[in-house]
Amino acid sequence: MAESAKTVAERAEERLEQVAENVRERFDRVTGGRFTDKIKEGRFADQLDHGVDRARDDERRKKRGGSTG
Repeated sequence: MAESAKTVAERAEERLEQVAENVRERFDRVTGGRFTDKIKEGRFADQLDHGVDRARDDERRKKRGGSTG
């Protein structure tokens, strides 16, 4: 007897969630939790924004007729 598409999708989602959890646990074991801790502490949050902010500022200057560099 065939399972309904909804049941199959739910079971697949549960399996994928378990795989993702296993990967997270193994990654933390390999890195000793260092990388995850840095992300949780927000150490990389500011670094990611600099390029985006700089590009936005450059665009604004171009629109106003100013220099970008």
